[in-house]
Formats: sequence, structure tokens, C-alpha cells
Amino acid sequence: MIMKGQKINDRYQIIKSIGEGGMANVYLAYDTILDRNVAVKVLRGDLSSDEKFVRRFQREALSASSLSHPNIVEVYDVGEDNNQYYIVMEYIEGKQLKDVLRKRGKLTITEVIDIMQQIADGLSVAHDSYIIHRDIKPQNIMILENGLVKITDFGIAMAMNSTQLTQTNSVMGSVHYLPPEQANGSGSTLKSDIYSMGILMYELLTGKLPYKGENAVEIALKHLKEPLPSIRDEIPDIPQSVENVILRATAKNPKNRYNDAREMLEDLKTVMDDSRINEPRYEFKYEEFDDEKPRKKKEEVVKEKNLEKDDDEVLVKQITNTDIKKQNKLLIALTIIFTALVIIITSIVVLLPRLTTQEEIKIPDVRGLSEQEAIEKLQNEGFEIAEDTKEVSDDEVEEGRVAKTSPSAGAKRTKGTEITLHIAKNNDYTVEDFVTEKANYLTAQGKLEAYGIYVIIKKKDVDKKDEYTDGQVIEQSVEPGKKLKEKDTITLYIPNIVTEYPNFKEGFTVQEIENFCEQYNIDCKFERVPNAEVEAGTILYQSKPEGYTVTSGATLTIRVAEKPEEEPECNPLEEVCDGME
Repeated sequence: MIMKGQKINDRYQIIKSIGEGGMANVYLAYDTILDRNVAVKVLRGDLSSDEKFVRRFQREALSASSLSHPNIVEVYDVGEDNNQYYIVMEYIEGKQLKDVLRKRGKLTITEVIDIMQQIADGLSVAHDSYIIHRDIKPQNIMILENGLVKITDFGIAMAMNSTQLTQTNSVMGSVHYLPPEQANGSGSTLKSDIYSMGILMYELLTGKLPYKGENAVEIALKHLKEPLPSIRDEIPDIPQSVENVILRATAKNPKNRYNDAREMLEDLKTVMDDSRINEPRYEFKYEEFDDEKPRKKKEEVVKEKNLEKDDDEVLVKQITNTDIKKQNKLLIALTIIFTALVIIITSIVVLLPRLTTQEEIKIPDVRGLSEQEAIEKLQNEGFEIAEDTKEVSDDEVEEGRVAKTSPSAGAKRTKGTEITLHIAKNNDYTVEDFVTEKANYLTAQGKLEAYGIYVIIKKKDVDKKDEYTDGQVIEQSVEPGKKLKEKDTITLYIPNIVTEYPNFKEGFTVQEIENFCEQYNIDCKFERVPNAEVEAGTILYQSKPEGYTVTSGATLTIRVAEKPEEEPECNPLEEVCDGME
């Protein structure tokens, strides 16, 4: 059990638990070297004892650490500390997509397309490196307040793939999104992630899972054998182009699916264009349910059973009285050998300690002594001193002096036993000037909570919003330089700055949008779309809908109308086209 304040690998100081799952527990921690908050996921005990799984987990997680994309939670570190295997990731303040679904029921088509585009964008980077996630589901998708999507659990999901079909807790959460090829044991490809994305898109739009059952096997069989329920039964007016994306992604035969996430992303980008809304329904090019395994005839099965029966009768006849006598002699010999071994081992266990036991002496109490005084006292008694000391919080002992020993004082040990000294450390914290430093509240909160101090975050209205950054500490309830102890409380105030995206389609120019993005540090991408029905420069689409909260570093896609290229006209008299020789 990992406790608050504990350090992992002498670097990541645990602040609090932020989640528990079937395969790992997640903690908010403070990285004492790089001075930042991180999320530390520690593998569950029974998985840590599975050597094959641990090796796969470390290999896959390290591979995932090479991925860098705004829509993928970044993996910083992978390691082991006291037989606890952990992965250190970017700390995200957001909600699981699953929690959003529970609260909202279902999402709008615009929201779903935006979320799926971001997931596909992130996965496309992974697929380019042929890294398969294998466990796309709403529990592994985080959404920030500004609408930014983050895919989590790369590495863990890939390592879990080899064991999850025997893990009841994990398979029930994943089987609802399980591709048919994984269900029948054929293995995973890039197209396996595509199937899971299609099931996820269906769930986001309808608020329901397409396949349900009483157990994981029943659900897996439905993925294998049953066609996807019609989404039009739930949303009759859904654009055909949107249904086509789901149909193609969830095809049973991988040949009918998108080749990878990048291909699906390109399709999602134009799915709401007027020219595609009423496109023809997607038709599968290859057979969906193709049972290529030849079935044995009933007569062959009966014949095989009879052969097995005949073989058994032959084997029975081969066991003669001579064989039985030989077996009895062997059993008697083994019994004699076993009895002799028991007598010998018992004698060693009982007599050897009596012959080799050394006199045990009490470990002296060195609490309150200086380190050097404690070492001399323990060595005079015949004990060895461990090379490394440990720090421990103790307000009753002067800082720098010995607080306790391991083993503890009074315990009886033989001479030569190694004793570890625990040096007292004053756990008081001197409050920093977070306001002058213009510190972000997350950094300040991490430092304070690492000392066991309770931190309250409050928003405060400010007059000049341009003077502050989002999350900047502008006031603190305890003055800099004062001391705080464990369980003391401090309040940090941050500016109440909320900026929302306007409707750029209502008269905004490209230049005005560029200025907006530059002001709020937004990565703005413009796509030019030929359109003869509106004036060139008209804004046709924005990836972040009106009302979304603006956050620094987000990506905004804008689709702008441009004049289509004119085709050359032909002169009927000269039978020559203008501009052509």
C-alpha cells in the first residue's frame, strides 16, 4: 500500500490517490527533480508477480514513451522500486469520457466528430510507428475543460493484451469494444484499433453499447457473429456520411475497414460537408461473415470417437499382472527413500541451530544521540552500521539527530547484525512567495501537499485579466516566510479568467481569427475548401464550437471557402478552347 508522502524511486513524492482500477492504482505525485506534478500508475500486486507480463509491460511502455502528440498522454518514465512496477505520465486535470457519458447520456454529432477526430489524430501518430493501443474505450480517453482529448494507457493496454482474457475485472470493461479478430484469438493489427473506435463512436452518439450480455464470452460472440445494430433506429435523421464512418470502422472483416487511424481521420474531416451528407450507404467489398474453417462430417466425428474407444480398450489389455508387481516394488523402494530423507532433514533442522546459535544481545536505545555518538555506541556492542541512513519525520527529536533504528531498540540480535540509522527531519515548511514568483497553482499545490499541507484553491475576479495567466497564483492566505506543519491549511487564489470561442462563421475574417489565436496561444490550422455558393473567405467550419473554453496550447481547425478554379471555355466557331493550343 502506497502512503501519502512516500517517495517512489527517491524522486516521485506521493500527494494523493486519484484513481483505482483492476490492474493499477493511480497517484498524483510531485517530481522532486523536474519540479512538476505527474501521474504515477503503480501495477497491481498480482500482475507485478507475473514475470512475463512485467517484461512485456516495460517493453511496451518504453515504446509508447516515444510518442509525442497533443492528444496522447505523454509517458515520462518507467521503472521498478521495491518490487513495485510503475509508469510516470503527464498529469491531466480532466474527466474520463466515460464519466461525461454517464452525466450527459449521449453527445451531439458535432461533439462526437470533434472527439473522434482528436482520437484518430493521436492514434495516427502511433499507427505510423506501428504501435497498436488495443484497448480504446471511454475509460481510456480523458477530456480537458477546453475540449482537448487525451488518449491514456499506451503501454499498459498493450501489455495487458496477453493476459486480459484471463482477468475477469479487466475483460468486462474491454470486451464491449473488442474486435472480432481479438475475440477469436487471431491477434491484433492497426485495424483492431479502428473497430474499437467505431464502437466508441456508436456509443457516444446513442448513449448505448451495441452489444450486451451476461458475461464476457457472450458479448465477444456477438462481436463475432452479429451485425452492428442500426444506428438509425436510435438516431433516424443521422447523416448518411456519419453512419458510413461507423459502418466502415466496425466491419467484421478487417479488409472492409479503414487501413489505419490516419485514413479514418481524413474521412472524419469532411464527414459534415454538404456534398457528403446524403452520400450512398457504405457497401462492404468483401464478405463480412466468412467461415473459412472446414467442418467435419458427422460420420467422421463418430469414427474418431470409436477409434479413441478402441485404443483405450487395447491399452487396458496391455496392463498385465507383471506390470502391477513391478509398480508395487517401485512404490516400496520410494517409500523407504522418502522416510530416510525425512529423518535426515528433521535431524538437521533440530540439531544444527543448537550447534551454531550465537548469543543474542539487545540493541541499545540511541534515540536523540548524534549520528557519530550512535555509531560508536552500537559498534561497541558489536553491531555493524549500514552505509546509508534514512530520513524520518519526528518533531520530538532535534533535526539531524537519531530518531530510531532498524531493527528497533530493545530487539535482540546477534553480534554483527547490520543496523540502519533513521535521522530526524523537521517537516515544517517555509511558505514561498508564490505571488511574486507568478507560480502556477498546480506547482504550488504539489509542493505544499508533499508536506501534508491542505491546499484550498479559490478563483477571484480581477479587473485587468490581460496581466495574468490562467492558473497563476495572485494571492495567498499565509504570508511568505511563515512555517506550516502537516495538516495545516493554506488558500491559494487564482484569477477567474474564462474565455470562450466565438462563432467565427458570423462575419469573422481569416486575419481576425489569426489575431485571436495569437492572443490566446492557440495552434490555428486553416483548410481551404472550393465553394462556389458563398463568397471567398467565408468561414465554413470551426473544430471548437462556440462556447468552448479557450485554453493555451489547444489546436483549432478552420475551414475557409475559396473560389473554385474556372474551367476553360471553348469557342464553337473555331473549335479551340481558350487558353489551349
